[in-house]
Amino acid sequence: MPASPAPHTRHGLEVGLDTPAPPERLWEILTDTRQWPAWGPSIRAVASPTRYIGPASTGSVTVTGVGLRLAYRITAFEPGRRWCWHVAGLPATGHRVDPLTGGGARVVFELPRWAFAYVPVCRAACRRISRLAAAPGSTEAGDQGVDPE
Repeated sequence: MPASPAPHTRHGLEVGLDTPAPPERLWEILTDTRQWPAWGPSIRAVASPTRYIGPASTGSVTVTGVGLRLAYRITAFEPGRRWCWHVAGLPATGHRVDPLTGGGARVVFELPRWAFAYVPVCRAACRRISRLAAAPGSTEAGDQGVDPE
C-alpha cells in the first residue's frame, strides 16, 4: 500500500499509510523509544528515562548523520491514538493511529506546514513502521541506539 500524499490539514500536512496491523501494534511501535531508531530515519539513538512515552515524557534524540543530541518533550498524548512533541523546543511531528473499518490501521504523521521538506522522511518512517508491525517477534526490534538517561 503506497504512502498517501501530504494533504493540507488544519494543523499542517499529513503523511499516512494503511497497514494490516492492528492499531494496538502500531501504537506500541510509535510509543516504544527502543524502536524509534528502527523506524525514524532521522533518529540514530534515544535517551529516555522510560521505554514507553506518556504524557509530558522527556528525553533526547541523537540525529542521524550529524550526531547532534536534541531534547524532546511530549506535548500532547491521547493513549492509543495520538502523540505530539517538541524537539529542541520547536513543534515537531504528530504521530497518530487511525483504526480502519474492516481491520488494520493507518499510521499517520502530522507536520507543521513549514516542515514540508520532511514529508519524504515521514513516508519512509511509515513504510518502516509497517514492516516492523508485520515482522514476527518484532517487539524487541530497534533495541540498539537506546540509552537510559
